[in-house]
Amino acid sequence: MTGSPTVTRFTRTFAEADPADVDWLGGKGSGLARMSQQGLRVPPGYVIGTSACRSYLTEGALPTGLADEIGVRLTELERSSGKTFGAGPTPLLLSVRSGAPISMPGMMDTILNLGIGRDAAVALGAATGDSRFVADLTARFHSMYAETVLGALDPGEGIDDLVAAVDPREDPGGAYDRIWAACEAALEESDGESVPTDPRAQLFGAVEAVFRSWNTRRARTYRDFHKIPHDLGTAVVVQSMVFGNLSDDSGSGVVFTRNPVSGEPGLFGEYLAHAQGEDVVAGTRTPDPVDRALAPDLLDELRTTCADLERSQGDVLDIEFTVERSSLYFLQVRSAKRTPEAAVRIAADLLAEGVVGPAAALRNLSPEQVRQVQRPGFDDDDLARARDGGRLLTTGIGACPGQVGGVLVLDPDRAKERADAGEDVILARAVTSPADLHGMIAANGIVTATGGSTSHAAVVARALGTACVVGAGAIVIDDAARTLTVGGRTVAEGDEVSLDGTGGELFLGRIGVATPAAATGALGAVLATAREASGCEVSVRVTLPADVGRARAAGATGVVTAVDDVLAATGHLDGLVAELLSDAGPEDRFGRVAQLVEQEFTPLLAEACDLPVGVRAIDLVADEARELLQQAAVTTRHPELALPLGRPALVEAQLRGLTRAAAAAGRTTGVHLAVRHLSDPAEAAALRALAAEVPDPVALGAYLTSPRAAAGAPAIAADVDVLWVEVRALQSAVFGIPARQLLTADPLDEYLRRGLLSVDPRTALDPVVRSLLATVATAARADLPIGMRVSGEVPEEAAAQLYGLGFRRFAVDLDGARPLILALGKAALSG
Repeated sequence: MTGSPTVTRFTRTFAEADPADVDWLGGKGSGLARMSQQGLRVPPGYVIGTSACRSYLTEGALPTGLADEIGVRLTELERSSGKTFGAGPTPLLLSVRSGAPISMPGMMDTILNLGIGRDAAVALGAATGDSRFVADLTARFHSMYAETVLGALDPGEGIDDLVAAVDPREDPGGAYDRIWAACEAALEESDGESVPTDPRAQLFGAVEAVFRSWNTRRARTYRDFHKIPHDLGTAVVVQSMVFGNLSDDSGSGVVFTRNPVSGEPGLFGEYLAHAQGEDVVAGTRTPDPVDRALAPDLLDELRTTCADLERSQGDVLDIEFTVERSSLYFLQVRSAKRTPEAAVRIAADLLAEGVVGPAAALRNLSPEQVRQVQRPGFDDDDLARARDGGRLLTTGIGACPGQVGGVLVLDPDRAKERADAGEDVILARAVTSPADLHGMIAANGIVTATGGSTSHAAVVARALGTACVVGAGAIVIDDAARTLTVGGRTVAEGDEVSLDGTGGELFLGRIGVATPAAATGALGAVLATAREASGCEVSVRVTLPADVGRARAAGATGVVTAVDDVLAATGHLDGLVAELLSDAGPEDRFGRVAQLVEQEFTPLLAEACDLPVGVRAIDLVADEARELLQQAAVTTRHPELALPLGRPALVEAQLRGLTRAAAAAGRTTGVHLAVRHLSDPAEAAALRALAAEVPDPVALGAYLTSPRAAAGAPAIAADVDVLWVEVRALQSAVFGIPARQLLTADPLDEYLRRGLLSVDPRTALDPVVRSLLATVATAARADLPIGMRVSGEVPEEAAAQLYGLGFRRFAVDLDGARPLILALGKAALSG
């Protein structure tokens, strides 16, 4: 080291780098620095930091001083290795690889065997006694450089045969000349380009190519999909080569410290003798299982080292290695990509083994992975066969998650009949109406030709938790012929179909369903740890008594529901509307409303048993209510019903009915009725006065949905027993965006891509909302539970923000319970 500031501005050796500085070193550089400093056999090298990449992409040239710095590092590498770059007597060849701060496997560029020239080739031939090895390195380098740096098509057609024809004992200089000339001729013919023979020119060209690869189309697409920022840049790892293709006792491999597909403990991976790493991952040769291919002493060394690395890093790892003449070298270590099923098992096993603490065990399990494994889903192989076999009929809008199969039925009456007979039914309709409800309840899945995410079919399906696809516009239903036609394909009623309520797809035939990981004990163990860490209560939305058991199984500590949801699911919403529009006197009308509520809620409360139950009063202005009722006659004839307490008698009737239902179910506590859209303390006081007219009423609650309500929460809280905040409604009101658009990709995806919002309202809380919620938190008291009601998926970032504001009570849809429990546990453990 010269001590010059330019020497250390852009580069750091593995020995001097801080492995924790992943943002600067990138993941690959960080892993190599850590392994090197732990004393493992890592080929020496250095890292060009991400700051250099960002400068290059901005200025279009290497930053001032970097070229000199690379030269200084190269001299140090020659000195430490005892080799000479691109020359004899012992040549130093380099690998130049990308290494982003967030792993992007296969998305950016790598060049191996860099520095090969005639002098190096002659010296390597003399050192190894194998000219075919020299020819192989020459062809590999030329192909990678031409493709990666020059952007040329691989000109190697026929080159492999030339390499194979080289006599290992012939003059290495002649072999090099022959292979290089053939490669250059092919490149000149196809692209008019030429690969430089000067090793230093090769090195600078490779560094610039890796920088440029940060912005390739595939890399940007990968980052868009995984929501990785585009401004991170990539580091460049420059490292001395070791040669897995040198001899029969050499080779390359990739191993995982546990099976990344199933999560099963034990070393899992592959090894390819007489090969470089690119051969293993390119798929051009078939590798062997590592436990059968490696020599026993090397396998023992690999197992021991991998176990030590897993313990020290507290995670399942993906490790690349090379064997050169029976010596094991480590080239990369990173957190292993894993299936959702594997992620669940791995987290549970790490906890059970005591390898790491709870925070580390949960760190690499995401709520999205829990969301994927908790539902029965199509078997991957069976689904692939269905696609390959052309069985995809059409695609619409996924309205309610679930992957299900059954017989196609086109009429709700017949759907109920066949379901009652024990068949799984997929109900297909051009459009649904309240008259279809009995068939929708009976169906395993629902598909409609028209409608969107707030259509009647979508709303009812979500209330029922039934897989649903809407807006499948290619569908034509012939009720008379009892057929469904898509394009030129006709499916008859009674034929089997399969439905994906997430992806919006309808398939011909039955696709096998795999058992969800939620059915195993692994997820339960992980969530128990998360629940204990957070101390949070999570209630689940239900509509029917049968839903309560599923809520318990999901880890619910309570349930929430709504009068209009329950009446819709049981087929009595039309009766409620008829009562509200009838000419009967108020006493008769609202008396029958109370009877309906008592009748339908008694079995639900009985099934809930000891679970707290929150019931939202009828809200006739919500999007869901408008779709369920499919007309505005109620609020048109009675506009006062659009206000929370516009018709006190309606609220009182629900309170009376729910109180009687609680008594009939043997519930003396733990039940409350909450009124939506309260925004003023006077409303809360009026609600309390109204309850005084009901003997021994259930508890009272309020749903806050507006900024005014949140700001006035401390005063509103004085007259209620439970306070709920509808987080998405509050976020919607602050942004002025319809709440239903916070549950869909469009149009917000494009809006955010244009940079028109600084916060994605679907995934994170706006600072204004956080400020309002901080005000709500001041209303907390020992006898006043404050809950956060979140519809749809709860993003991990939003869950952490709510936890950070001090909220410990939540209510979500069934599918959101387990993911939220995990997210809250991770938030607690990260604090």
